[in-house]
Amino acid sequence: MKFLGTATILALTAFPASVLAQEFPSGTIEVVTHSGAGGGTDTTARMMMSSVTEVLGADMVVVSKQGGTGAVAMEYVNSRPADGHTILVWTTGHAVTQAKGSATDAEGFIPIARGTNDPQVLMTKCNSFDGTQAFIDAQTDDTLRYGVTQVANIDDVSAFMFNKAAEIQPPEIIPFEGGGDLLTNLVGGNVDVAVLNYGEAAAQIDAGEVCPMVVMGTDRLATAPETPTTADFATVRGFAVKAGTPDDIVEALRAAIVEGMESDAYVEFLATQGLEPNSVAGADVWGNQMNNSVKQMREALIELGYIKG
Repeated sequence: MKFLGTATILALTAFPASVLAQEFPSGTIEVVTHSGAGGGTDTTARMMMSSVTEVLGADMVVVSKQGGTGAVAMEYVNSRPADGHTILVWTTGHAVTQAKGSATDAEGFIPIARGTNDPQVLMTKCNSFDGTQAFIDAQTDDTLRYGVTQVANIDDVSAFMFNKAAEIQPPEIIPFEGGGDLLTNLVGGNVDVAVLNYGEAAAQIDAGEVCPMVVMGTDRLATAPETPTTADFATVRGFAVKAGTPDDIVEALRAAIVEGMESDAYVEFLATQGLEPNSVAGADVWGNQMNNSVKQMREALIELGYIKG
C-alpha cells in the first residue's frame, strides 16, 4: 500500500474553492421555465440568456416544463444534479404552488438574482372614474367586476387584498384566458377593472383607452408617476438553483447573471416592459422577496379560503 506524504495531503485539503469554480461551467446550462414560448417568463429567460451567455462563457438553452403552476418545472429541477447547470426561472406562480403545499418560504432553492419586478396594476377604461379616489368610493356600496387571467393566484389575490385593505366591497372575479382577451373586454365594458402588469396594457394606455388606477407596489412607476401605490403584489421573475449547489458555483452564477442583466441590452428590454433598471437585484434582495412571496401568498390564500391553515 502506498501512503501519501504529509505535503501531498495538505495540498489536497487546501485546494481552494476558487480553483474548483474554474471547472464550472463544464457544459450547456438549462434554464427551466414553466411557460410556453412567447410568454413573459419565457421572454425574461431568453433576454437574460442573451445578455449572460458571453459573460458566463457557456451555452444556455431554455427548457419548458409546463404544468401544475410551476410544479412540473420545480420537480424537473429537483431531479437534476445540484451542479449549477440547471437554473429555474422562479416566479410568483412558484410562490403560489409552494404556498399551497404548506411551505412558508421558498424552500429547496437558492436565490441567484431577480430579473423583473412587475407590480400588478388595477386598470379601468378611461373616463369610467374621475381619479383613484372616485374609483375607490364607487366600491363603498357596489361591487365591481374585476377581470383576471389567473384564479387562486397573484391576480385575484391582489384584487381581494386591495379591496380588503381599502375596506370596500369584495370584487366579483371574472377570469379570462389571456391579457389580450381581458383588455378587449375591459374596453368593451364587460368588466370594470383589469388586473394586469403595466407592460401588458402599454399600447392601450398610450392610446388613452385604459387608465391605471392603483399600482400594487411600494414605488411609483416611472411610466405612471401620478398613479398611487398600495401593498406590494408584484409578478416577479428571477433565477434560482437547487439547494445543495456548491457555494463557489452559486457565486459564479450570481456574478455572471447580475453582470449580464446590467447590460444596455437588458436594460432596454426592461424599458419595453415599463420597468426600471432596479428590477434587477442581487441574491439578498431576491432571496428575501422569494421567501416573502411564499409567506404572503400562503397567508392570503388561507384568508380567502383557497387553502386550509
